[in-house]
Amino acid sequence: MNYMDAFNWRYATKRMSGSAVPEDKVRRVCEAGRLAPSSFGLQPYALVTVRDAQQKLRLFEGPAPQPQVTECSHLLVLATRITIDDQLVDDFIQLTANVRGLSMGDLHGYSRAIKGTLDGFESVAAKREWARSQAYIAMGFILAAAALEAVDATPMEGFDPDALDEMLGLKEQGLHSVALVALGYRDEARDHVARAAKVRWPKSVFMPEIAVPADVSKTVRPCERSKGEKP
Repeated sequence: MNYMDAFNWRYATKRMSGSAVPEDKVRRVCEAGRLAPSSFGLQPYALVTVRDAQQKLRLFEGPAPQPQVTECSHLLVLATRITIDDQLVDDFIQLTANVRGLSMGDLHGYSRAIKGTLDGFESVAAKREWARSQAYIAMGFILAAAALEAVDATPMEGFDPDALDEMLGLKEQGLHSVALVALGYRDEARDHVARAAKVRWPKSVFMPEIAVPADVSKTVRPCERSKGEKP
């Protein structure tokens, strides 16, 4: 199906059948997350996949008591990096140099710009919130790719991130969970919204028209006019 049909077909599935999603589909969905854009391309997050049924059951009985956790085929955990510092930037710049055949010196300005942005955050919490926002862009790509693969995907918060981190050993990997995505197939017999109409604000509300002033020139300061342009 084309992407518009896929986006109309998808929804945040409440109950799943437990049927397995083929690994090739999962790989493509995860690859969409890896290819998602992020600020500076730094990708201050990672994607952890939970496949084991017993592990999913422990998560359900503990930090993530939502039925999709045990009913899904694969549980994806979006996790931000705990430490986002100069070393991470240096590693990223080295990777960029290697991939693009450049020297580290060629990327000095780029490195300085990234480090300057990171140093500009008022607190560690603010930096982590920025990383969280980047991870959510990747989650959007994951949801879109899943729809195109005709795989149901449910984005989830509402879990205990610290407990989940401990259970999966994420802290030891320098990661902190921020969101979950359950991949699987809908169980229409048990999902009360499976056949419900999609509810979204109408276009007139979601995409409001912006009024353009009748005399646009009045909105432009003299210093902004092109050289030689008459007022």
